[in-house]
Amino acid sequence: MKEIWKEKMSRYLPRLASLPGEVSIYGKNLHTGEVWAYQPDIPLVAASVIKLPTLAEAFRQARDGQIDMKEIFAVRPDQKMPGCGALTRLRDGIEVTLHDLCVLMIILSDNTATNILIERLGMDQINQTIRSFGLEKTKLRRKLFDADASARGIENTMTAQEMGRLLEMLSSGSCVSPEADAEILSILSEQQLNGKIPFFLPEIRIAHKTGEDDGITHDVGILYAKHPVVLCFGSEHTDVPAFERCIQDMARDFMEAIA
Repeated sequence: MKEIWKEKMSRYLPRLASLPGEVSIYGKNLHTGEVWAYQPDIPLVAASVIKLPTLAEAFRQARDGQIDMKEIFAVRPDQKMPGCGALTRLRDGIEVTLHDLCVLMIILSDNTATNILIERLGMDQINQTIRSFGLEKTKLRRKLFDADASARGIENTMTAQEMGRLLEMLSSGSCVSPEADAEILSILSEQQLNGKIPFFLPEIRIAHKTGEDDGITHDVGILYAKHPVVLCFGSEHTDVPAFERCIQDMARDFMEAIA
């Protein structure tokens, strides 16, 4: 199996090297422990992938009794963010629970839900938990659509390998708790933005989170095929359509290699 993947991977090296900017790939077979990677430690602007550790922190705080997932929020007009999601298009004052916010943040990548959660959970608390997971380059530095912070070069960051580590912890039940981790993976499995890793794999359960911005496209997740596999793709300053096609092709070939 390892030789099959190495052969398939080698075919992509010229294609990956031809892409502009930075591209990063991390893959791990959770059954055998085998790892395949291409520049996995490059720090990248996280875009919406930062929502994954934010979700983990929400469930950690719920586990420790710091928050109640049934807590209700009335969404104010000044909280509504552009881009992905549903809340910004719904009526002012609509009431949602904290659990609703978690779900919307992931399956629709809702930016309004994300910023409400960051405010409720606390940026320092989220980063403290990220550190406790052993993630050194993943950092939440600002809310989404904070133009002033972005203009000063303040960006949220992640690496493909660190997202792989977080996903592996979730898979093993060692992130928050076995019950919470299963719920987190269930939410990730309901992802509605499926044009990257799942593109050629409609029959496979995939728990994943995407991220996009100008010159940026990410997708990180667990594929539940014959054996669970972590696959994390990240990029910055790249040709987005070209790398997304590469993600689609590599995810398919990776699954064929372990079938």
